[in-house]
Amino acid sequence: MANELEQMEHPLGLRRLGYAGATLAQAALVYGPAGVVPSDEVVAEEVPVALVYNGVPHAVMMATPEDLEDFAVGFSLTEELVPAPADIRGLRVDRYALGIEVQVSVSEACAAAIARRTRSLTGRTGCGICGSATVEGVLKQLHPVAAGPAISTTAIRQALEQLEARQPLNARTGAVHAAAWAALDGGLCLVREDVGRHNALDKLVGALARGATRPEGFVVVTSRASFEMVQKATVLGAPLLAAISGPTGLALRVAQQAGLTLVGFARGERLTAYTHPERLRAPA
Repeated sequence: MANELEQMEHPLGLRRLGYAGATLAQAALVYGPAGVVPSDEVVAEEVPVALVYNGVPHAVMMATPEDLEDFAVGFSLTEELVPAPADIRGLRVDRYALGIEVQVSVSEACAAAIARRTRSLTGRTGCGICGSATVEGVLKQLHPVAAGPAISTTAIRQALEQLEARQPLNARTGAVHAAAWAALDGGLCLVREDVGRHNALDKLVGALARGATRPEGFVVVTSRASFEMVQKATVLGAPLLAAISGPTGLALRVAQQAGLTLVGFARGERLTAYTHPERLRAPA
């Protein structure tokens, strides 16, 4: 019992995990040229979040414990567990000693379909395919995106330049990713952060699906462009995904087939368009 109490009462106790906020304050020692210096550090929390549909657990993802309603809606849509936001009838976040459950209420038809796909594995931080039992379960339905308006390379650069200032959690911890919806002029309309890059994008998708303002625009992310990120962007209907790091080969294949412009290594004055560059406009 003493150990149980210690786990509940100690600041680093495991049985406090489900009640954690987005960050954890921790005293640390910094070793450097000036010797050993005490430091008060701020660390990003990483909490097990179980997604439960009509009372049946589906998956456990490691995530930042904020914006969890957005996360549940975005995950449900991008994992193709529900066809539309209207199929989600209710959301409730329940916190327990060892983690968090997001209770998602869906129609009986959706619940039956989800039950047939219920994952048996726990997802690592932002894991995009953990628990998928088949190749078909990984390579989901293709979501072609509309041609849409031209997007300037200047707007992409401006969006990414603004993104750092719109990441308060990362500014404090240096350990989280961000995904953002940018308007055609490069202005950022909405940003979501998470320790997992897939989770950050799911949170963005969920927030937009729940009614956040969404003018014509595109998605920018502070990560590499894996195929799961491309798939999630196409579910959103984004015509362009810009990442600060490089893409994978499968990401290129999915982007090409879906009609999405995939931009990588978008840093400073340089960016690389891998698919559908006809959508881009460079300054004269």
